[in-house]
Amino acid sequence: MEKGYFITGTDTNVGKTWATIALMRYLKNQGKSVAGMKPVASGCLMQDGQLKNEDALLMQENASLQIDYDLINPYAYESPVSPHIAGINNPVKLNQLVAKFERLKNLADIVVVEGAGGWYSPLNERETNSDLAIALSLPVILVVAIRLGCINHARLTYQAIAQSGVNCAGWIAVCTDSELLNRDENILSIKAAVAVPLLGVLPYTEVADFDFLSGQLKL
Repeated sequence: MEKGYFITGTDTNVGKTWATIALMRYLKNQGKSVAGMKPVASGCLMQDGQLKNEDALLMQENASLQIDYDLINPYAYESPVSPHIAGINNPVKLNQLVAKFERLKNLADIVVVEGAGGWYSPLNERETNSDLAIALSLPVILVVAIRLGCINHARLTYQAIAQSGVNCAGWIAVCTDSELLNRDENILSIKAAVAVPLLGVLPYTEVADFDFLSGQLKL
């Protein structure tokens, strides 16, 4: 079993957080102690005198142990824009994120790290989520939103991951469009086009049932 996974997506708002929490639940059901990490988050709200992100709080809630928020989400930005813009006065430093990850690694068997946006989404003026995944030396799981255009987005993102030289452990299909025609055919087309296993299909649902969603995964 790997020490962790880096979750990336074909775009923003593709279901990465639902996939991340489902994966955390799945790994906990395998008897592993699990922590979640959202290194960089934009669109945070002030809670108890601190900027906090809804997704990161969900990871904190679903961890196997109590973990300080600062360790889960080191860079929390208020403005709901790309981190390289939101963090202009407090730019992301990859070495700090690696240090926080190393601390989490010592607390749990598995750390599931959710990137911000897509594979090449910028974290600061020079570095992207791909640089963070490489720095953390984690296998990558690609989350694909099954919607119009998903085949192209999935193939392009998978190609970029492969060219980065990191290990892609597989991909998760998240059905985000309840009205999409030929959903199964789209999933089969992606499955045939990428050389890594399909780890699960998360059906469309209005409200997340993470116990159900975790049951759709198989690593």
